[in-house]
Amino acid sequence: MLHLTDRPLTVPHGADRRALAIAGVVGKSLAAGRRPLIRGVADERLQALLAAPGVEGTFVAGANAPDTDTGGDEFADLLELLLEHLALPDEFGACLCYAIASAAMGENHLWQDMGLPDREALSALLRENFPVLAAKNIGNMKWKKFFYRQLCERAGVPICKSPHCAECCDRALCFGPEEG
Repeated sequence: MLHLTDRPLTVPHGADRRALAIAGVVGKSLAAGRRPLIRGVADERLQALLAAPGVEGTFVAGANAPDTDTGGDEFADLLELLLEHLALPDEFGACLCYAIASAAMGENHLWQDMGLPDREALSALLRENFPVLAAKNIGNMKWKKFFYRQLCERAGVPICKSPHCAECCDRALCFGPEEG
């Protein structure tokens, strides 16, 4: 059974990547003292979802209602994009969408804000759960940059300095390495 506290969560080797990602976002939120742990998902729902895959830890329940305030960021737009592309639209997949959108509001690389071991773990998670969306990331663009580019394209807002990434002076910012 899962219990959440300020201690790190552990996920057994071989556990579902979705559980690892959600637990990572929860762990990062706990470490930063943020509530809700995942925007739009109550702690009690997280406990029920993460108990099944065998995540271990300790939970301290608080009266936390899902955060519906957009705070002026792109959380709702990114959440909508992810939900539309979710390959398996079950409750666990929906929670993963909320977790990714929550982590994307962070200041580090997305894999870091999700508590994942590296960028490849994030890429594998996205390919498995959002195959159509992930396939659009031609050239292996950094995931946050890619998501924001998708949102801008949907809104009809041009964001690129040049017509092709290969010609852009900011190429290294979008496609460069992501060390921890």
